[in-house]
Amino acid sequence: MSAKIIDGKAFAATVRGKVAQHVASLKDAHGITPGLAVVLVGEDPASQVYVRSKGKLTVEVGMKSVEHKLDADTTQADLLAIIDQLNTDPAIHGILVQLPLPDHLNEDLVINAIAPEKDVDGFHISNVGLLGTGQKSMVPCTPLGCLMMLRDYHGSLSGMNAVVIGRSNIVGKPMAQLLLGDSCTVTIAHSRTKDLPDVVRGADIVVAAVGRPQMVPGDWIKPGATVIDVGINRLDAPERGPGKTRLVGDVDYDSCAAVAGAITPVPGGVGPMTIACLLANTVTACCRANGLPEPEGLTA
Repeated sequence: MSAKIIDGKAFAATVRGKVAQHVASLKDAHGITPGLAVVLVGEDPASQVYVRSKGKLTVEVGMKSVEHKLDADTTQADLLAIIDQLNTDPAIHGILVQLPLPDHLNEDLVINAIAPEKDVDGFHISNVGLLGTGQKSMVPCTPLGCLMMLRDYHGSLSGMNAVVIGRSNIVGKPMAQLLLGDSCTVTIAHSRTKDLPDVVRGADIVVAAVGRPQMVPGDWIKPGATVIDVGINRLDAPERGPGKTRLVGDVDYDSCAAVAGAITPVPGGVGPMTIACLLANTVTACCRANGLPEPEGLTA
C-alpha cells in the first residue's frame, strides 16, 4: 500500500481563497474589513519569519494587518497596555501575541489579557473551557487545520477510532476535543503511555503531536489509517553539507506512508494550514462581532 499524500500546502491555498471571498463579501455588503493585529516581542529569528509571513498573507486575502514590534526588554505593563488598546479597537477583530515571549514576561497572563472574542489563537482560558464543553469558541489554529483536512479526506468522521499522541494545550488536548465533537472515539496518548504501539495500532486516525522526531514507525500504524503529522523537527543533515539540517515530523514518513491510507508530509502538510486557519479565525471573529452569519467551512 502507498498512502495518499494529503497536500496541506494546496489545501491551505484553498482555505485562503475562501477567506478572501468572505472578506470581499464583508466589504461589499457591509463595508467591514476584518483586522488582524500581531504583537511580536523581541527578535527571535523564527518568530520574525512567522510574523512576516502572517502579515503578507493577511494583506493578500484583503484584510487589515497591524503589527506591533516591541523590544525584548518591554515590560509586562507596557505589553498589557498594547493588548488593552487592541481589545477596545473596533477595527481589530483578531489579536495574536507571537510566542515564545522573553522569559521575564508571563505568557499565561498575557494570553488571558486578550479579549476572548478576539483570541484568534484560541489559547485564552475562556476559549479552552468553551471548546471543552462543546460550546462556540475560538479554536486553536493547528488543530482546526487538522480537522479541516480530515473532514475533507473522509467526509464524516463519526464512529472512527482516533489516537492523538501528545497532550499539549496547543495541539493535543484541543485536537481531542474537536475529534470528540465530530463523534470520534478518542484516546489521548503520550510518550509515557503503556503499550503505546498497540494503542496506536487500533486507530483509524493518528494525530502525532508529541514533539519527538520520527517517533512513530510504520509498524505502529493500522493498514489504511490516516496519519496527520503535526511535528516539525530539525535534524542534522551532513549529507547536504556542513551545518545543514532537514525537517522531519513526529512519524517516520517512509515506513508510515507504506502502510497508511493517507498521510501528511513534513514540510508541506499541517504547517501551511496553521496560518490559513488564523486568517479563517479572524474572519469568524469579525462575523461574530458584527452579528453576521459565520463563514461556512472555515470553523469547527
